[in-house]
Amino acid sequence: MKLPPILVYSVLRLLAFLVPLGIMWLFPIMREYWWLTAIFAALIGMSLSILFLRRPLSGASAEIYERRAARGSAAKSAAAKDAEAEDAALDAAADPTPTRES
Repeated sequence: MKLPPILVYSVLRLLAFLVPLGIMWLFPIMREYWWLTAIFAALIGMSLSILFLRRPLSGASAEIYERRAARGSAAKSAAAKDAEAEDAALDAAADPTPTRES
């Protein structure tokens, strides 16, 4: 069973933040300055994800792009059908009906 790339990327990003946070939490000085610990863990997690998570990010981005493209083409086809129906209605209203002149 293959996991969705966006799930894999999200879990790895969370781990890239939580593991440094847990390690730094072991030091007593870092427990006192919890806000600084959170900032450092976020910076370390961001750096790790930039360096090591390029492939999962590419997979997640490709999946998001494919979903949006599929949704966009379905919306375009519905919009095209609607536009054709409007054009047909306007053409029918603009055509003068033959009248008898006596």
